[in-house]
Amino acid sequence: MRTLNEMGETLRARGLLASEDRNQWLMNKKEVYWITYDSKRVVPGTLFFCKGKAFKPEYLKEAIHKGCVGYVSEKEYVREEGIPCLLVNDIRSAMAVLAALFFDYAPDRLLLTGITGTKGKTTTAWYLKAMFDEWEKEKGGKETGLLSSVTNYDGMRRERSSLTTPEALVLHEHLFNARTAGLSHMALEVSSQALKYGRVKELVFDVGIFLNISEDHISPGEHKDFEDYFTSKLSIFRQTRTACVNLDAEHSGKILKAARKAGRIVTFGTRPEADFFCCNVSREQGRISFQVICKEFCERFELGMKGSFNIENAVAAIAAASVYHLPVDCMKRALLKTQVPGRMETVMSRDGKICGIVDFAHNRLSFERLYEAVFYEYPQFRKIITVFGCPGGKALNRRKELGLLAGLCSDKVYVTSDDPGMESQEKIAEEISYYVKLAGCPCQKLPDRKNAIMKAVAEVQDEKTLVLILGKGCENHQKIRGTVKKCPRDIEYLREALRCRENKK
Repeated sequence: MRTLNEMGETLRARGLLASEDRNQWLMNKKEVYWITYDSKRVVPGTLFFCKGKAFKPEYLKEAIHKGCVGYVSEKEYVREEGIPCLLVNDIRSAMAVLAALFFDYAPDRLLLTGITGTKGKTTTAWYLKAMFDEWEKEKGGKETGLLSSVTNYDGMRRERSSLTTPEALVLHEHLFNARTAGLSHMALEVSSQALKYGRVKELVFDVGIFLNISEDHISPGEHKDFEDYFTSKLSIFRQTRTACVNLDAEHSGKILKAARKAGRIVTFGTRPEADFFCCNVSREQGRISFQVICKEFCERFELGMKGSFNIENAVAAIAAASVYHLPVDCMKRALLKTQVPGRMETVMSRDGKICGIVDFAHNRLSFERLYEAVFYEYPQFRKIITVFGCPGGKALNRRKELGLLAGLCSDKVYVTSDDPGMESQEKIAEEISYYVKLAGCPCQKLPDRKNAIMKAVAEVQDEKTLVLILGKGCENHQKIRGTVKKCPRDIEYLREALRCRENKK
């Protein structure tokens, strides 16, 4: 626990107070039992944070009614007896600083790996966690932690995630739980937004992995241009002890320059000069295998997951695991058994005519890699039908890039909904369809995602066909007009569509 006075003094020392008026919190010995920005989680003794564009004064009133002892804000809302305001000039930085203070964060108490890049963060995090788990199992230890866009596990709670990287208050709560539960390692996806807006500002990464970079998340509400996006990603090295850098990434030279901020640099990739050199890729009995050569070993690894693009993720995890001195056998077992929900989930029809694949691919780089992978791994399937959409209000460049890529690589495209948000789904679909048709590909707009998947499967006749369902992965909701609407996962829609097709025969 901390007092309001300690909170205020910490903000003042960090230059985050917007005013030197300290009367409200100076010598205030009220103890802070909890911190949150969610009025629903307020309990007596809470310090409440007024953050975000969607914040409403009613949230603070609810927090006061529930017993908050003070609030942190960039604007003073109330002057009520006993409810002091810590007025700050940067609410996000204040959240990170006070979260670290409240949850008593200190490096070295939990080995933390941060993973960033445009594509592959989730799979790399799952691979690395699986390697840690294999090592802990050998020693009789505990399952290790994970904060990813699919699942969060901190030793006390296992839950579906709502953000790639949690807000600072929630993030430090997870790290505190992991330390309390006695976990040794935590693998953490680090988004460009988390870096830009300081969610991970107070953390030290024992290993920081930079996978790749391509233009994405460019919109008024995200990053103003590619330079803003790329620079945000590169900032991870300022808080990293050992940087793991992919030499195959675009702009690898610039990435390596930024990585000099880290204490040590380890490289991986398919270039012979890489510290972890990946070579001799092969596909046998439906599985991808590859060799990794480094100072410590020369070994062959095999992936349990489909998708040759996952080799990059696997080698990144191998490089990071080697920094931690994990045994190679643990790495091998982990790669062979790991399956990530919503990533290359595959279902075959009984007659073998359809191979349905559900994947989270949702930007240019992931679309390019996925199409390359299916051309290589499924040569017997000569026809491709793609079902996808684009989100509303963000990453606006995807509509053109994904429309052109899907149009060039598919025999038919169904454009459907994918979190339209406050935008018109019809408008989004019209923009995508224009570029699909520009590539000379037949295209149909079906806003209902289930209907689009059902139609894509139903139209397959005698020719062996890949049905690619992209963008949502294992997500079970749609963001529409300010609400979150629950819905089945794409893999459930796909299985239902295949059953209906088989029943009609």
